[in-house]
Amino acid sequence: MARKMGFYGVIAYVLYGFVVYWYLFSFADANLPFEYEGSKADPATFLNGRELMLSEEYSKIRNLLFFLSTPFEWLFYFLILLLGLSKAFKRWGEETSKNKYGQTAIYVFWLSFFAYIATFPLSYISYTLSKTYNISTQSFAAWMKDELIDFWVNYAFMFVIVIVLYWLMNKFKTYWWLFAWLFSVPFTLFIMFLQPVVIDPLYNDFTPLKNKELETKILDLAAQANIPAEHVFEVDMAEKTNALNAYVTGIGSNSRIVLWDTTLNKLNDDQILFIMAHEMAHYVEKHIYIGIAGYLLMSLIGLYLVSRLLNWAIKRWGKEFKLKHPGDLRSLPLFLMFLSMMLFAASPITNLVSRYQETRADDYAIEMTGNTDAAISAFQELTKAGLSQVNPPWLVKIFRYGHPTMLERISRLEEYEIQKRNGN
Repeated sequence: MARKMGFYGVIAYVLYGFVVYWYLFSFADANLPFEYEGSKADPATFLNGRELMLSEEYSKIRNLLFFLSTPFEWLFYFLILLLGLSKAFKRWGEETSKNKYGQTAIYVFWLSFFAYIATFPLSYISYTLSKTYNISTQSFAAWMKDELIDFWVNYAFMFVIVIVLYWLMNKFKTYWWLFAWLFSVPFTLFIMFLQPVVIDPLYNDFTPLKNKELETKILDLAAQANIPAEHVFEVDMAEKTNALNAYVTGIGSNSRIVLWDTTLNKLNDDQILFIMAHEMAHYVEKHIYIGIAGYLLMSLIGLYLVSRLLNWAIKRWGKEFKLKHPGDLRSLPLFLMFLSMMLFAASPITNLVSRYQETRADDYAIEMTGNTDAAISAFQELTKAGLSQVNPPWLVKIFRYGHPTMLERISRLEEYEIQKRNGN
């Protein structure tokens, strides 16, 4: 039975892959609606023929990798259970250490290591794709360094989470999901507070903005918005990518507004001021805190659903999975599989909320700066640097886009420009 389930799982994944490929390369329409042709949102007006071709190619392949990678993760965890590898990981831990925490550490290491090896080909393809299309400037050695940092950071968090999670599962067999959520609230806030000053610097160097004239302009904007900002940070990303970005991270006293140095190198001051005004809007409208609250609400619902799915799956296929109850450490792959499914299923909702917040931030930024030319040209440069699709297919938009499409953002700015010109 286990062998048959594994076979059907592999076949289902292969068929899914063919359907996704057909959708992205044959069915989906990413062409610009005719009413936008010739407008400032039309990529033909700011990209040359080669850039247009590369943008379509790169986007399709990158979208294909996205839609293949998450279900591949589900298949991996499914096969880990069916092939008895989860049982083997637990046995290796018991044979190596007599300490319960040591056994858990060894189990989590082997599960993380096998997961890394299984997903490495897709990660490497994504890296080489970015190199081929001149998005990434990172050497293989530097990329592997980041990969290894990722592995050990994720392993450390996973170990702590698993220790607490399985203690709760065994102590509170019915309502462990509720107690796990209660523990996750301070943990999430702690990580959000810690990330800008501890985790992010593991990957890049963050320094106060060197261009003091630009920093003064940005801080003037911050003062207009009643934001108590003292510094703007820049991060050295040019050695890794040609893409542009700016963002707000952290909470409380550790909040930071960050500009990639690629953004500083490729955009002029007016364009950067629009982007900074956009980032300030997230602070003014408390989008970070709303996002945390939304995440915690979704995680409560998700943990409850995962607990129900765990009980159902073990009751029905416990023999095949070699599991008797959720509190067995060997159930971790099943827990991670269901959790990943919940996150994937929730992504259209979280992306929809995010797109709404980003639209609000765009509106705030243009009202603050009043410079539509700078705003539109900034979005055009972002599109060019990242080889982004201006009008992505519908499924790509709802599952991948936490920002409005460039068609939506630029056309909205053009409408604002017309209204301003007409005195409305």
